[in-house]
Amino acid sequence: MARTLCLVALLVAVVSALPADPVIRKLDDGPRYQYAEASDGSIHLSDMWAKASNYAETRDYNADALNSYHLFTRENPSVSQILRVNDDESALNSNFNPQHRTRLIIHGWLDNAVAPMVTNLVPAFLYAADENVIVVDWSPGSTTLLYTSAVLNNPSSASAVAKFVTWLNEATGARVDDYHIIGHGLGAHQAAMVGRHLLSRPFYITALDASLAGYIINDDKFSKNAGAYTESIHTNAGVDGYLTENADVDFYPNGGISMPGCASGACDHARSFFYFSESIYGGNFVGQRCATYIGAMSGNCYLWGTLKMGGIEAKPGESGIYHFSTNAFPPFAKG
Repeated sequence: MARTLCLVALLVAVVSALPADPVIRKLDDGPRYQYAEASDGSIHLSDMWAKASNYAETRDYNADALNSYHLFTRENPSVSQILRVNDDESALNSNFNPQHRTRLIIHGWLDNAVAPMVTNLVPAFLYAADENVIVVDWSPGSTTLLYTSAVLNNPSSASAVAKFVTWLNEATGARVDDYHIIGHGLGAHQAAMVGRHLLSRPFYITALDASLAGYIINDDKFSKNAGAYTESIHTNAGVDGYLTENADVDFYPNGGISMPGCASGACDHARSFFYFSESIYGGNFVGQRCATYIGAMSGNCYLWGTLKMGGIEAKPGESGIYHFSTNAFPPFAKG
């Protein structure tokens, strides 16, 4: 009897010593607690060690059921048409044209389908060309104040988006080769994941200040193998945005950290989509080639060659790191 009581006491002591919310995975090799800034400017101290509670929260996010897809065309430039996965009629009765290119826009953390990035890019694309613009709303997975949970939800959303693209193409006869995927912040990494999920590569993928926190050692991060041509615009590098080069072509406007006319990291982070939007309208952002990203950040770029940033056309075969300067206020392009 005494031995049984001792074993019970030992078991209680062991269980009591276990952490209530054990760590499952370390997202980064860096500091455990890092500041992450949302697009609305709010700053949150985030734990980069994913705990059991984070995984419990992600179980509530069923991306296949909860993501929504909003189609805009020149026939409906202001009010979207909802495309419902596996509902062929929703695609065939919409304004989606499989003969046109498709721009797929993915927002970032704490954002949704009416985020400033979306409301800037949709009219820009429709101004530039007659095409399909689809906005991915994964806000059920992105609008958690627990940044780590949003990072963990990113692959689930990417998988669901890839299934959506596959279904849409099968239903309408569209081709992956005609897709341009654009993502901001966490959405930039998701854009690359979508590209890697598809059977063939989109012709163009753009990362708009891809997030840094949670992606330094993360295999799901944005990379050049995600599309036939990949381009990355760094506007808050090393703070909210990814620091080093991660695409076929990487642009570091104004050195890639602090943008003229900005007084906050949120403003710097948002400049990526403002610059890109202006490039779609025809803004002439011409970068000077740099030897390294460090050279681009310091403005010491003396290699031969220039390249225009952004726009609606991919630049297959191009590679390298580029720097250019902007104005503090619109029009941002100096060229």
